[in-house]
Amino acid sequence: MNNPSPRNRPYIQALQRLSARTGAPISSLVVSFGILHEVTALVPLVGVFFGARAVGAGDRAIELVPSEWVKEGEEWAGRVGRRYGLFGFEKSDRETKALAGDVANAVLAYTVVKAMLPLRIGLSLWLAPGFSRRVLDPLRTRVWPRGQAKSGGN
Repeated sequence: MNNPSPRNRPYIQALQRLSARTGAPISSLVVSFGILHEVTALVPLVGVFFGARAVGAGDRAIELVPSEWVKEGEEWAGRVGRRYGLFGFEKSDRETKALAGDVANAVLAYTVVKAMLPLRIGLSLWLAPGFSRRVLDPLRTRVWPRGQAKSGGN
């Protein structure tokens, strides 16, 4: 990287030190973080949704959640529900009303994942070097093996 701004220099230096210490390329660390960040969102989202559905906790728990999070969660549940046919919505049908319980469970799951953001970021940062070495690097070497001639119009 040529001449990073003074504002970004500490972050770039920290990434370079982490890359040198772990032996993982910076690009691999960034991709690992992104994948882990999404996994740490999807797993609790699905788990909390079905757990809340099993015990009927969605309707009761929504009363304890900040109202702006409920509104964001309702909008998210509506978008996802109409797009994929979930939470009682018919796929791509904007006129169908959702089942109140499933929407409440989806809002609860969304809220829990939103509240877990600092934990998810820390966990993703902590796991990124190992994920890079154990998953991405072997995958990269299988897809793009070194030492083979590139096919480029011979």
